[in-house]
Amino acid sequence: MLELLEITGIATLQDSGRRGWNKFGVPTSGPMDWFACQAANFLLNNPPNSATIELGLGEITFHALRNTVLAVTGAGYEVENYIWTFPLWTTFYVRAGWTVRVKKTGGGNWAYIAIAGGFDSPVIMGSRSTYLRGGIGSALKAGDVLHSFTPTTDLLKLAARNFLLVGQDLSCPYKTQPEGCGTYVIEVIPAPQADWFTPEGIRAFYESEYILSPSFDRMGYRLQGPPIEKAITKELISEGMTMGSIQIPADGQPIVIMADAPTAGGYPKIANITRASLPLLAQCEAGVSKIRFRETTVDEAREKYRMLYHPFGI
Repeated sequence: MLELLEITGIATLQDSGRRGWNKFGVPTSGPMDWFACQAANFLLNNPPNSATIELGLGEITFHALRNTVLAVTGAGYEVENYIWTFPLWTTFYVRAGWTVRVKKTGGGNWAYIAIAGGFDSPVIMGSRSTYLRGGIGSALKAGDVLHSFTPTTDLLKLAARNFLLVGQDLSCPYKTQPEGCGTYVIEVIPAPQADWFTPEGIRAFYESEYILSPSFDRMGYRLQGPPIEKAITKELISEGMTMGSIQIPADGQPIVIMADAPTAGGYPKIANITRASLPLLAQCEAGVSKIRFRETTVDEAREKYRMLYHPFGI
């Protein structure tokens, strides 16, 4: 059990998402960085679909009401546990009465906090994921007490684990990319309306650098850079949307649809980000990280996704 003492930014509970409800207008939701969320549960031997705390662009402080083990993953944070400081991608033992703070350090956007056994919260339409715009669940706040299921593994065996060792030395998706002002290469597959854009527009998309606008959220990442020119300017009939779809509105500036993706949209799509590249984009820092797009094939994208999932044994 954890008692939340202080929260800045946005903190919600997220599992792997709400599947099968898009046809009713309900987004999938789930984590912005699926890899970090999965890794946090993996470190604690939790079921893969266990709920975690997703912390975005802020800090959280909580008080342990009983002995437990936590894992924190993501980018741009560190953990203060009692009198010690821990890096991300590790697990640590927390005694009843200790105070833990997940602190923002710069770079990255999202951290994932998993507890041994997984967080126990109401299941709504088959998921514990919070969807704030739809009133499904609510943002976590000071005073909340979070309960957990009984761990399947002895707590002492879960403590002091490191993902880079437990995960067979597999690097995180964004660990191989440059930090700070470096350029992040995001792989994409051409979308159904790729032929709606001029050759100059396509060239601008693949050869230019973009940055993330400060006005981003769980629904979409607005990018800033050279505008992408359309060859077809007619209206598009709204069609289904998925996380990673890259829409081009009238101003030519890309919008990447993220975890709380609307189930339908009417802007033409130039490309879709591969599943393996989504964690990298999710953690790009607004106004700092440079983003470039690189075309790939479905087969190559599937193989990279399989390799990322390999250490989880799923």
